[in-house]
Amino acid sequence: MIEINLSERDFDYEIQALVNSFFPGQRSVVVICGEERSEYEFADDILLTVNISLSMKQIAVEVICGDYDLKKTEEVTGEKDWHKNKDKTTHPYRTYYKNVLKKLIFEQLRDIPAEKLNDISDGHLLKRVIPLWGTMTGVRPAKIAMNELLSGKMEDEVRKELRDTYCCSEEKIELGLEIAKKEAEILEKCDYKTGYSLYIGIPFCPTTCLYCSFTSYPYEKFGHLAEKYLDALEREIKYLANIYKNKNVTSIYVGGGTPTTLTAMQLDRLIGCIKENFPMELGYEFTIEAGRPDSITREKLEVMYNHGVRRISVNPQTMQQKTLDLIGRKHTVEQTIEAFKLARQVGFDNINMDLIIGLPGENEDDFRDTLHRIKELNPDSLTIHSLVVKRASRLRSVLDEEEKKNSGKADGILSENDKAAVMEKMLDIGQKFAKSEGYEPYYMYRQKNSAGHFGSSGQENIGYARKGKECIYNILIMEEKQGILAAGAGASTKKMLADEKVKRCENVKDITSYISRVDEMIERKRQLFSEE
Repeated sequence: MIEINLSERDFDYEIQALVNSFFPGQRSVVVICGEERSEYEFADDILLTVNISLSMKQIAVEVICGDYDLKKTEEVTGEKDWHKNKDKTTHPYRTYYKNVLKKLIFEQLRDIPAEKLNDISDGHLLKRVIPLWGTMTGVRPAKIAMNELLSGKMEDEVRKELRDTYCCSEEKIELGLEIAKKEAEILEKCDYKTGYSLYIGIPFCPTTCLYCSFTSYPYEKFGHLAEKYLDALEREIKYLANIYKNKNVTSIYVGGGTPTTLTAMQLDRLIGCIKENFPMELGYEFTIEAGRPDSITREKLEVMYNHGVRRISVNPQTMQQKTLDLIGRKHTVEQTIEAFKLARQVGFDNINMDLIIGLPGENEDDFRDTLHRIKELNPDSLTIHSLVVKRASRLRSVLDEEEKKNSGKADGILSENDKAAVMEKMLDIGQKFAKSEGYEPYYMYRQKNSAGHFGSSGQENIGYARKGKECIYNILIMEEKQGILAAGAGASTKKMLADEKVKRCENVKDITSYISRVDEMIERKRQLFSEE
C-alpha cells in the first residue's frame, strides 16, 4: 500500500490520482493531519510513503521507500494564505500553486532510484510506470493545449508549457498539439460560442456488456417501460426547446445505452419529437449511436435516414468472436459486417466504429486482426478506447475473482505494468493504422473513477476521422466549450458560466424513477437556468 500524508485537506484527489498513475494496481490511501484514521488504513504493509506539507510560501514533499528518504521543497509566491479561504476554488492563484505542487511530487516519484523500488523489505516489489502525460491526471489532456492555441499562443510556447509545467513526454506533447489544433480549427468554423448542443439518453440495450458502467437496461426485461419512458422523454425535450430560444443548436446526439434497441416505430416517434421541437432547418449535426449490431435492422436505418439523421455508429468493440462471447455482446462478427454494409446500402456516408483495446484475453495480434477487418469495411471515423475497469461494471468483480484464483501464480499472469505496456503498444498500432488509412485524430479523453486494473496508467481514448467526417458534439462535450441540454435517465445538463466554468444538473439514472419524477427533472433545470 502507498500512504499519502497531507498537512491539510486540499488537492487530495489530484495528488492521489497522480501517485496512482505511477503505481497502477497499488492501493493508496490519503491521511490528513489531525483527522482520525480509519482501521483499513492500517491493514496493509506500507511500501511507499509520500509526506506533503502545504504552506503559504513553501511546499515540501518527502518520499520514503525502504531506506530511501528524500525531502525537497519549492518556494511559491503567495501573498496570503489563500488555500484556506472558503472561495479557494475560484482563486486565480490556485492553479499556479497546484501545478508547482504536482510537478514537485512528479519529480520526486520519477527520481526514486530503481534499485530502491526493487529492494523493499519483506520481499515486496513496487513497480513504477512513468506517466507519459506527466502531471495531467484529468480526463481532458488536450484541453490545456487547445485553450492556449485559441488564446493566440504559438505552438512552441504551448510545447514549452506542456514540457516545463506539466512534465509531458515529447510523444504526448505532439499528440496533444495535433488534436488541439484540429479541435480549434473545427470549433472556429461552427460558431460554438453562440450555440448549444442537445443530448438525448436512451438507457435500453440488447444486453449489458461486461465492462459497461453506463445507464443501461436490457430491453428484453425492461422493454415494457419503453413507451412510458418516451412519454416522459417527450415532456423533457419540449421543455428544453424553450430554454435557449435565442441561440442556435449546434449538434444533437442520441446516445445511451443503445438507441436502436427501440423498435422502428419508437425510433420514428422519438426522432419526430426532436425534429418538431428542434427543426432540421437549423442545420445542426445529428448523430444517433446505433452501437450494437444486433440492434440494427433495415427498417430502423431507413427511419433514421428518412428523418435526416446522417451520422451513426456501428460499434463492434472487437472483431474477435471469442472476446465478444466473453464480454457479453450477444452478436457475431458477421452481424457487425452485415449491419455496416446495410447502413451503407441505406445511404449513410458518415459511419463511426468504436474499438476497445485491452479487452480480457486480447493481445497485439488480436488487435491487428481487428483493424485488418475494419479496414475492409472502411468506416468514415474510428474511435479507439482504452479499457478502463469502472467500479460499477461487472468486469471489475470478474477480474477481482480472477486475481484471487491466481494469487501467488506468476505464470501467464500479466502485472498491471505489463498490461499498461501492452495497451500502449496497441495505442501505437492504432495510431499508425489510422495515419496509414487517412484518418486524423480530432478529439481525445481519458476516463475517471477507474478501479485499478491498469485503469490508472493513463491510456487515452482517441477519435480519428477523415476530413469533414468529425463529430462536433464529441469535441464540444469533451472540451466543455458550450452548454449542453440533456434529456433522459442519467443525462447531465451543463450550463456554461463565466470564465468557461460549468454548472451541472443531473437526471436520475433509474428508468422507473425517471418516468415517475420527470417533472422534478424539469424543475431542476428550471432552477438551474433561473439562477444568475
